[in-house]
Amino acid sequence: MRFLLLLPIGYLLLAAPAAAQMPGQGGPARAGSWGPIDAPTLAREYAHRGEYDKAAFLFEKLKGDEQTSAAVLPDYLATLQALKRYKDAEKLVKKAIKQHPEEGTYGVALGALYATTGDSAAAQKQYQRVITQLKPAQVAPVATDFSRRELPAWAERAYLRGRELAQNNTEYAPQLIQLYTQTQQQPQLLAETLRLVERDPQQLPFVRNMLQNALRDEKDFDALEKILLAKVQAEPEQTSYAELLLWLQVQRHDFVGALVQARALDRRANAQGSRVLSLAGIAQRNRDYATAIAACDYVVREYRTGPYYAIARQLLLQAREAQVRDAYPVDPAQVQALATDYQQLITELGPTPDAAPVMRQLANLYAFQLDDKAKAMSLLQQIIAMPRAETDVVDEAKTTLGDLYLLKGEPWEATLLYSQVEKAHPEAPLGYEAKLRNARLSYFAGDFKLAQSHLDILKEATTREIANDAMQLSLLIQENTAEDTLGLALKDYAAVEELVFQNKIPQAEAGLDALLRKYPGHALTDDALFLKAQLQRRTGDYAAAVATLGFITSNPKYDVLSDDALFLTAEIQDENLKDKAQAQALYQQVLTKYPGSIYVAEARKRFRRLRGDAVQ
Repeated sequence: MRFLLLLPIGYLLLAAPAAAQMPGQGGPARAGSWGPIDAPTLAREYAHRGEYDKAAFLFEKLKGDEQTSAAVLPDYLATLQALKRYKDAEKLVKKAIKQHPEEGTYGVALGALYATTGDSAAAQKQYQRVITQLKPAQVAPVATDFSRRELPAWAERAYLRGRELAQNNTEYAPQLIQLYTQTQQQPQLLAETLRLVERDPQQLPFVRNMLQNALRDEKDFDALEKILLAKVQAEPEQTSYAELLLWLQVQRHDFVGALVQARALDRRANAQGSRVLSLAGIAQRNRDYATAIAACDYVVREYRTGPYYAIARQLLLQAREAQVRDAYPVDPAQVQALATDYQQLITELGPTPDAAPVMRQLANLYAFQLDDKAKAMSLLQQIIAMPRAETDVVDEAKTTLGDLYLLKGEPWEATLLYSQVEKAHPEAPLGYEAKLRNARLSYFAGDFKLAQSHLDILKEATTREIANDAMQLSLLIQENTAEDTLGLALKDYAAVEELVFQNKIPQAEAGLDALLRKYPGHALTDDALFLKAQLQRRTGDYAAAVATLGFITSNPKYDVLSDDALFLTAEIQDENLKDKAQAQALYQQVLTKYPGSIYVAEARKRFRRLRGDAVQ
């Protein structure tokens, strides 16, 4: 009778057979079809709710083997510890270890119990006993339990003991790499990753991913690079080290060093220049034109009869063109020399579809740099009419021809061509690009509603660059038509951007000055100042560009473009004014003030170069 009184009322109720209708059933349940909630389940429920006296009472009524089962022991042990019944808890765990020697985690639980009572020495001794007595099947669960209890040093020892048992120096490497990453043990992490790729080159993608997450500080990058350089020199036949070094140097934007590795790997794999050209593309996208040119020139020189020779010639001219366009001010003589080289390559290729992409590049040069729109349009029309020319190349020519009509002030012809390309490639990057141009055309015309309808679609585009461009223009329109529903200031700004597109720089600068006077304190002020600084740099007025950017970097209101303005200021000091000390200080400001900026990687690379760090 006493036992019945001590049992919780809920238990007595639940123990009765249920005649109620079961969920989801059409009729009443058969009498007795619901059994009573068993004591272990109810005890665990009380333990989870913090009702430890009730839980302990029920746990004590279980059979001995039930008390030490994996399903019950953790909650029973936690209950005894919560009640500070440490002697009972110790007795319980020791019984569990004796009954279940295969459960290595029970030994960890005993050590944790000693730690809870403040007996650190006993805890350490018990943890060591667990490691010493480990069986191969126990390694992973024991190490996991140590990690769960925030004992990473003991988790490491468990994995290393498992490695000894397996007689394999890369056993548990992924787990150790994960552990070292979490605990930021960089020397151990680097040693472990290199050991793994040495033994199994197929693990390179995994290792790169782990290092991507683990390398945080400059010293970490330096340490890995130093180790890899030594490994590559000592073991040149081990390509995994060279592959990892190439990846690391690309991450650090050290394209000069990466080119050395790409050439070596290319020769070893007999890739005939493909690895080098791939690096050239990455270097060019990151505006390291000198390395891109050197890489393309290498392929042109070394593989004249190879399958990538013609592509290398084209990429070489594209890299040179990008370098010329990014030089301030643009040198007309260099542009003319480029046009001559393009024409020479077209002559070599002859009137074939292979010449079409080169003809389009030359058309761009004539249109946007040499101001010879007639010659540019003639080349583009030849591509469009060329038999057997690839559809993509023809539609790219149509897109550029649309740009030229826009330059000539014939927007209807432009939108007709853009729309043709859109229709031909509705779900492809080329079609998205044409739609973006249509949106820009509407933006230039001040029809922001139509522009926004195009941009809303493009924000979901699969091409990240197009989606980003669409998002930026969309935000510009939204932010500047929210209060000013007519978008008067934005119409003036769009007109200036159209002048920039038409390469009418003096008129664009005059338009920006008028806008800044007409709308003082407008939300467009920082955009107008940033664009003005870019135009001043293009015309070679570097001091004025720095002064204009200073209005952005010194005003907290312009936080959206602050990192852009600071990096551009550093770049002008570095590349144009040649004030290396000032540039170095500004690059460091980018790193410290804007750690999440897209410019951080490039700023770090430039800072290291100016500081005098060795670049391999």
